[in-house]
Amino acid sequence: MPFATAASCTDGLVFADANGNGVRDADEKPLAGIRVSDGEHIAVTDRDGRYRLPDSAQPTVFVIKPARYRAAARADGLPDIWRPRAGEAGGGQCRPFALVPQADAPDSFQALVMADSQTASPLDVSYFERDIVAPLRGRHGARLGMTLGDITNDDPSLYPLLVKAVTSLGVPWLHVPGNHDMDIGAHSDAQSLDSFHRQLGPDTYAWEEPSMVFIGLDDVVAQPGQKPAYVGGLREDQFAFLERYLPTVPKDRLVVLGIHIPLFDHVFRAGDRARLFALLEKVPHPLVLSGHTHNQNQVFWSAAQGWKGARPLHEYNVGAACGAFWSGVKDAQGIPDTTMSDGTPNGYGLLNVRPQGSYSVEYRVARAAEDEQIALHAPKVLRHGAYPAWGVYANVFMGHDGLPVEFRVDDGEWQPMKRVEQPDPRLLAENVADDQAARLRGYDRSPEATPSSHLWRAALPTRLEVGEHTVEVRTTLNGREYRSHTTYRLQDAQP
Repeated sequence: MPFATAASCTDGLVFADANGNGVRDADEKPLAGIRVSDGEHIAVTDRDGRYRLPDSAQPTVFVIKPARYRAAARADGLPDIWRPRAGEAGGGQCRPFALVPQADAPDSFQALVMADSQTASPLDVSYFERDIVAPLRGRHGARLGMTLGDITNDDPSLYPLLVKAVTSLGVPWLHVPGNHDMDIGAHSDAQSLDSFHRQLGPDTYAWEEPSMVFIGLDDVVAQPGQKPAYVGGLREDQFAFLERYLPTVPKDRLVVLGIHIPLFDHVFRAGDRARLFALLEKVPHPLVLSGHTHNQNQVFWSAAQGWKGARPLHEYNVGAACGAFWSGVKDAQGIPDTTMSDGTPNGYGLLNVRPQGSYSVEYRVARAAEDEQIALHAPKVLRHGAYPAWGVYANVFMGHDGLPVEFRVDDGEWQPMKRVEQPDPRLLAENVADDQAARLRGYDRSPEATPSSHLWRAALPTRLEVGEHTVEVRTTLNGREYRSHTTYRLQDAQP
């Protein structure tokens, strides 16, 4: 391919920004061996810090931030890691990439993981800010943050407000586009993310930390004028990037793919999933983070599903920050309940990264204590001696098939609960309340309850003494035990 002229970002410079001001001062040296990409090709800077990429139709150029460096910040607070391919400020000149040396970057660290803030108005942005962001400000230990698509709800004019919110958390923030981040009226997939590219950066990129590599990927393929209007999958340029980049990643690093549409979603193209599997099977420590469903799921891909890696491939489908689209009854602070259709309260994820590919994932309910991990539902009263047909339900938000969940009554013996795939009765009760209300209880009703992948049930005993009894439920996640409790009452009744 022919090379572009030096007046575009196909040809540029990377330097060590010793004082972190984002501008190359006279004594600041160029950086050799730094990779720069357009999301398809990869160039490496020479001893003068110069790179050159072949000409292509890619809309942006980005620096792959290496470990032990941090990126300079843009005026809006986002990391300054990308340039429009055609240059900036109308003059076509590409600003150099500034990387700030960070010798003390820790091998272990935490990242904030959000999915689907999905704001449709400034009011929704205020919900997001008050419900998710404000309680974290100054109280988290993360060193990186990311939003996995549907940042807004078809309104890119809200991006600046959302960027202001997340960058107030004081960590570099990365974005992955979702189907609601596509420009309405775009005539092709190539044009569908013009607003995203201008304001939030590349739709394919890599970001390196000492023990982790994060790869953001647009996996929404727009099909304007067709039904469906989009499918899940990857473009040929993205496969080319992965084929070039993945073999260069040190084998002891965790490789995290951030996507919007889950690999298990019915709209994700099976052929693309198989191609992606073939690439990730060569990676010793892969992890997939996804959003889109407004539910929460943990999937472990195995040979039965086409995965041939040494260990099952873990995909954590993160619950939505907006929950069920900011719906449901508002609380005393004026924030909607917005519990998702699988019974998961809205919130955000945490990714804990350790050396040698080790990691764990957690979930935090918005404005709740970190040990709020199990929601219970049980009847308030049962007839003494009745057939034990009524049960306690435990929604373990980070639960998955094979996770042991136990219960006991009145400090008795712990007994196993059975995982069931059915709607959470807590949300069914909200559905009934909405149905029976003469007036709307919220701006939008709570979502119709759907089968949950992390719900457990156990029958409650009825031959104990008349009176109140305590039910406890426990499980262990990431080596930590979590418990929740409720009560029910046994009552004598006359036929």
